[in-house]
Amino acid sequence: MTTRMQVTLDQEQHHRAAEKAAALGVSLAEYIRRVLAADLDDAQELGGDISEIFGIGDSGGSDVARFRDEYLGEALAEAHAHDGPSS
Repeated sequence: MTTRMQVTLDQEQHHRAAEKAAALGVSLAEYIRRVLAADLDDAQELGGDISEIFGIGDSGGSDVARFRDEYLGEALAEAHAHDGPSS
């Protein structure tokens, strides 16, 4: 089943889309269908919900930024302790 719809483009968009369609050897309608299908496929690959990418790297409550100096000091002290006495 197909659905007929009307889309309004400004002159520049229409001109550029028509040129692109002609270069591909397809109708303007086919070009628009392909662009739409590609965009929808990309969204589906992301899980269909763009909000999924927000919070990437969020540990859910890490305090590393707040206590970075203390953690760095502990790591350096431990590294120094493993080096043994310096000469």
